[in-house]
Amino acid sequence: MNDRDDPQRIRLLIADDEHLIRGALEALLGLEPDIEVVASADNGATAAELAQEFQPDICLLDLEMPRMDGVEAAARILSTVKTRVIIVTRHARPGVLRRALASKVSGFVPKSTPAEDLAHVIRDVAGGKRYIDPEIAATALAAERCPLTDRELDALRFSRSTSSVSQVAEQLRLAPGTVRNYLSSAMMKLGAVSRHDAAEKAWQQGWI
Repeated sequence: MNDRDDPQRIRLLIADDEHLIRGALEALLGLEPDIEVVASADNGATAAELAQEFQPDICLLDLEMPRMDGVEAAARILSTVKTRVIIVTRHARPGVLRRALASKVSGFVPKSTPAEDLAHVIRDVAGGKRYIDPEIAATALAAERCPLTDRELDALRFSRSTSSVSQVAEQLRLAPGTVRNYLSSAMMKLGAVSRHDAAEKAWQQGWI
């Protein structure tokens, strides 16, 4: 029987922009008898394209990737592909967990997770379960309540990586005037002197 036709075999896509880490995950997880690595990518946009092509059972996505981060890639993949997504991250910020859960991500684990444990998480998620690392969940529960709306948080998040309001508006598919309103509201709530100051304060609180 071809591996693609084996119902017991979990077909896995891996995306991580760090070549050594991606290669290690491919090698170690590929040794598991019930896991087959069918594709890999070094950025979120390519991961979304490969998910369409290979239709994996599980997508293992690094959070911080160029072109499109792991949560954005997850949202795009899950809108068109029948799969489940696990996010791997070094920085378990509460705001990122919130975004991930809103995007229907099924797993959230730290990058320090040993390959053997990660394989168990992959099996659980493939079986329909959800897995959130206990320390990440505890940090999120203990975080200070965020006074900002989801749209205000989105505008601040993109403000950290783009230089102009028009670029933020393009990323969010909103009018520049609407984005300015979100940013002004966020600045007022946080007592910030600029959108960059507001974004930094939101980042320090773990909201974005």
